[in-house]
Amino acid sequence: MTHSLRRGALAMLAAVLAWLPAAVAEAIDIKEVTTPLGIKVWLVEDKSAPVVALSFSFAGGTASDPNGQSGVTNLMARLLTDGAGPLDAQAFRRRQEDAAASLGFGASLDRLSGTLRVLSANRDEGFELLRLALVQPRFDADMVEQRRAQTIARLNQAEQRPQSVAGRTLMTTLFAGHPYANDPEGTREDLKTLTPARLKQRAATLLVRSGLIVSAVGDIGEAELARQLDRTFGGLVVGTVPPLPPEWKPPTKPRTIVVERPVPQSTALMALPGIARDDPDWYSAVVMNHVLGGGGQQSRLFNEVREKRGLAYGVSSGLRTYKRAALLVVSTASANERVAEAIRIIRAELARMRTEGVTEQELADAKTYLSGALALSLDSSSSVASLMHSLQVDGLSPDHLVRREALIAAVKLDSVRRVARRLLRDETMTTVVVGKPVGVVSDSKE
Repeated sequence: MTHSLRRGALAMLAAVLAWLPAAVAEAIDIKEVTTPLGIKVWLVEDKSAPVVALSFSFAGGTASDPNGQSGVTNLMARLLTDGAGPLDAQAFRRRQEDAAASLGFGASLDRLSGTLRVLSANRDEGFELLRLALVQPRFDADMVEQRRAQTIARLNQAEQRPQSVAGRTLMTTLFAGHPYANDPEGTREDLKTLTPARLKQRAATLLVRSGLIVSAVGDIGEAELARQLDRTFGGLVVGTVPPLPPEWKPPTKPRTIVVERPVPQSTALMALPGIARDDPDWYSAVVMNHVLGGGGQQSRLFNEVREKRGLAYGVSSGLRTYKRAALLVVSTASANERVAEAIRIIRAELARMRTEGVTEQELADAKTYLSGALALSLDSSSSVASLMHSLQVDGLSPDHLVRREALIAAVKLDSVRRVARRLLRDETMTTVVVGKPVGVVSDSKE
């Protein structure tokens, strides 16, 4: 797509989305509800569809796995819907299907999360299944063995995928000595030691009300939601949340690591220390990243690496935030003979952004897109519940959606240039390349 065509498409997008952000923010009327048991929840009532969606999480994730039990949180989360109370795995799945309910759990570095989506007519059954999964998980030996085998198979497969190898190598390098370096899936050795008793103990440690965050969207009122939540989560102890991981110390010197694999194309990841979600410069960083590589075909990196030189099919950048760390990561893949040039062009674009910042037109285009794209993503009750939950996890207020457009609009050229100088520093960059790259100088081969 040529520059003029991209600009034309963006202008059309601006026309379509001009009214959406404010309209969506006004439509998402968030109510803060506290149940009789003291559970705090954000609720958006929506009678347009007979559905209730719940998004929730507990403090403590895979980074807090006990020593010698890496992977226990991830495995435990997968097993929560593999039978509970009087229901074995097959009976539990059948009950979900009969109730037209969808229930799932997962684990990130910092939190154990879950979702529920159920027809409002069947909400008693949906919430009851969730209660059983939380309060009476079974961890039957046959299901533990099945999920353990699946996890080990995924670990084996990941070792053959350059993108997975690059991602894991980046994390172990950046966070060496820190809990974030550990693979959330665990190690084969530790996984083999995880008994049903250890999984039950991990569930008892994390599934406590003191670390609970809940958002709900759909065809349900405040009083009914409070009743359902107290019935569902009331059987959990109040407990105490696991301690946070230690603070991360970012790298102070550049590093390049090559992991050799017999593949025709090398995968490259380039990471820099990022910016915390509550940093005053957050939206300036979001705008900068959009222009740099987060804006897809409108970004500088795509234009320079893909369009002008054909060095890669794709290239992008993104901001990652964790409780104790933040990153800005650039990713691409290129033929072994050309990956060195792709990396050189990426570094040149980072330097250009650091010294020049963005243009007025780039700033205006980024604001238009960022203001409108969120509205387009909120296409279901589950997506709205997920967004609200992420706001809660980030410690933001319910009116943030109303203020978000103004915060983006307030970003200035100088603030983008300032945050670029702050983040895009060569001396803190870690580069990982997986493949057989030609011309990449490595200070560590693995």
